[in-house]
Amino acid sequence: MSGHVHIIGGGLAGLSAAVELAGSSERVTVYEAGPACGGRARSYLDRHLGCRIDNGNHLLLSGNPAVYRYLGLIGAQKTLVGPGRPVFPFVDLAERLRWTLDLSRGRVPLWVLSRRRRVPGMRLAELRGLLALMDATPDMVVSDCLQPGSLSRRLLEPFAISVLNTMPDTGSAALLGAVVKESLARGGRNCLPRFPEQGLSESFVDPALAHLSVLKATVRTGSRVSAVEMDGATVTALRLGDEQVAIGERDTVIMAVPAPVASGLLAAQLPGFSAPDAFESILNVHFLLPAAPTLTGGLAQARFIGVVGGISEWVFVKDRILSVTVSAANRYDGRDTDELAALIWNEVRAAIDPAATAPLPVAMPPLRIVREKRATFAATPAQDRLRPGTRTMAANLLLAGDWTATGLPATIEGAIRSGAAAAKAVHARRGTPGRPE
Repeated sequence: MSGHVHIIGGGLAGLSAAVELAGSSERVTVYEAGPACGGRARSYLDRHLGCRIDNGNHLLLSGNPAVYRYLGLIGAQKTLVGPGRPVFPFVDLAERLRWTLDLSRGRVPLWVLSRRRRVPGMRLAELRGLLALMDATPDMVVSDCLQPGSLSRRLLEPFAISVLNTMPDTGSAALLGAVVKESLARGGRNCLPRFPEQGLSESFVDPALAHLSVLKATVRTGSRVSAVEMDGATVTALRLGDEQVAIGERDTVIMAVPAPVASGLLAAQLPGFSAPDAFESILNVHFLLPAAPTLTGGLAQARFIGVVGGISEWVFVKDRILSVTVSAANRYDGRDTDELAALIWNEVRAAIDPAATAPLPVAMPPLRIVREKRATFAATPAQDRLRPGTRTMAANLLLAGDWTATGLPATIEGAIRSGAAAAKAVHARRGTPGRPE
């Protein structure tokens, strides 16, 4: 007799679980509180700019196995694009210096021996910082591992901030080391930059919803779960306003909502429940140009550039949209938004103009600022210890989300892995086979 899997949350963790489970012996229903699925990785029509934009920027890598499995299951692998080489253009605004990090394809890091391919001014001794990150203990922070010098200032520190969304002096070295092990340590073949050709929804959300529809899964948007009812260590019902959804003995609930929402629903019900409770924001600024810029060099190949020595961290060129990401943005909470936008626009011009056939407008174009106040948990050692596993003390309640104990920071890869882990736990509980690996 089949069971019913109730997935609370239609972000990438919830969609990942649903995609893994749909089409099996289980019925699947996804409850999404908002009007659209995707969570912090979706696209929408911005009426002020008159075009679709992503609510955030996400740079993926060719070596993200869970991402590519998920995209393969929903038929969207070809919607990610990027350069054919593991190249990462950078500009140091303080030093007015530009370079392109050009990694070796294999595991042997031959790029460090070439002045043309490596970070300018770096010393080979600084590579000990990478080894220290991969050997870091759970209580170490990133700055404990890094060697002083250009490699740290121009690559490893910006890399840490963007991956952890937390500053190096408080960010977990072990979490960053886990990413290094799956990327740089495996060679350039695993480090090819990848991003959606059109938008986050077109790659990660819309194809998943179409896939789930074909497999007769139910997706309910505008359906906020307001309470989880339990009898002892068993979930018995979900409350959605005045509606009650009974949970049968063969049913399973997967809680795939953000950490604060999960805490609000479960902390009083599950003794010992823990979840991260400190968060970092991300600031994204989308500028609409009168025409798409014509680019040259490494920027033309990559379509993005890393920025060192400024407020901006990454600038993505998306046709007429120049989209800027500022991670670990709590440090700018007290700054005036208009002042920040003006400073960022000047940095964008300094980053893009030397690689464009025509300069960008001096006057700031129309823009949209998107600030995710709780974009990720603060990736500190203390917060990492609060992350729960997939299973809970309630046999029919599982957890998913980038804030759970995935072994990675709060990334798309981690979110999708968490959903797949929850789906695997459903099959283990029921003694049914899951999708082939």
